[in-house]
Amino acid sequence: MKLRNDCDQIVRRAIAAVQPDAAVRRALEGNPFQGGRVVLVAVGKAAWSMARAACDCVGGRLDGGIIITKHGHAQGPIGSLLIREAGHPVPDQDTFSATEEALALTDGLTAEDTVLFLLSGGGSALFEAPLVPQEELQSITQSLLASGADIVEMNTIRKRLSAVKGGRFAQHCAPAKVFSIVLSDIIGDPLDMIASGPAYPDSSTCADARRIAEQYGLRLSPEASQCLERETPKVLDNVETLITGSVRELCAAASAACRELGYEPVLLTDSLDCEAREAGAFLAAVARAHQDTERSLAFLAGGETVVHLTGSGLGGRNQELALSAAAGIAGLEDTAVFSLGSDGTDGPTDAAGGFVDGGTKERLARQGVRIFEVLKNNDAYHALTACGGLLHTGATGTNVNDVAVLLIRR
Repeated sequence: MKLRNDCDQIVRRAIAAVQPDAAVRRALEGNPFQGGRVVLVAVGKAAWSMARAACDCVGGRLDGGIIITKHGHAQGPIGSLLIREAGHPVPDQDTFSATEEALALTDGLTAEDTVLFLLSGGGSALFEAPLVPQEELQSITQSLLASGADIVEMNTIRKRLSAVKGGRFAQHCAPAKVFSIVLSDIIGDPLDMIASGPAYPDSSTCADARRIAEQYGLRLSPEASQCLERETPKVLDNVETLITGSVRELCAAASAACRELGYEPVLLTDSLDCEAREAGAFLAAVARAHQDTERSLAFLAGGETVVHLTGSGLGGRNQELALSAAAGIAGLEDTAVFSLGSDGTDGPTDAAGGFVDGGTKERLARQGVRIFEVLKNNDAYHALTACGGLLHTGATGTNVNDVAVLLIRR
């Protein structure tokens, strides 16, 4: 119970520390948007929070705008802004119609006008005007998600199938200026990959897209194949971009929370990029190596893992990471592992992640649940439900990757 209470406190404090409000306000200080119209377009899982902060700063200068966020992530009206919720991680009809509205709002602008573009993770699914049939785009997205492709590989493909990704939204807004504030959800903060870079020059090439399509065996129509051969913008003269937050801040906030609770924090990495099961097994190995410690320790790993779907169960990468660690820490006293997505959602579930301790494997075994079989079916959600191991935060209003934490209490 103590470890679970510590987990819940670390989660609350870390999420509170990476809310985008203050960062957006800092980015807008001293930027009065002289002359012309100002149109706000906020896209991503953190779009509502970012738009609220922007309105607090420059609401009187706005000439309309739209917020496009994930279903369930809007928290009420903000002035006269249009608020639309759409599908994630696969775009849906709500995505396409909301994007059409955003394009209409930013059509026909002049060089005196400004688009205040607030961008956060999830935008690749939430902001989309496909250059191929909608059904094919959805199928390609689902195939990439199931294949274990990382976010950079996925977005390299998605840019070329879209009229708004890969810098094309900024092209659409021209000659108006685009002032872009970005909340990063990708390791290393590659601006052309965050939400597939709607307002940033693209560093990927057609050759990259072809290689990825071949690597993952994508079945493309002739129309989609032609799209892969079309280069995206490499230069955009009408854009200014600021990054407001990243996984580094999430790890720092979680480390500070651990220290306040009496743990000595050790940051293993803020660039975690591997299979979720591998990450869970690694943290379990770290736990076993430090069982003779006389001090309370917390080992942290931030980043984004991937899941290779082999079954038809329900779960997410953070839940799978935690459950994978459960087998390795079985029987260890005062030891726990938890992992969560900072946006409050993990995969197509209502959970943010998962928590396991040294007794999780035994509790599941008593119910006839074998961790190996659960992982094979990618069904971590139901297993963690059975042992009280799900983490629920609801939509957090931010999105800066994931953090996994190993706690050893002494």
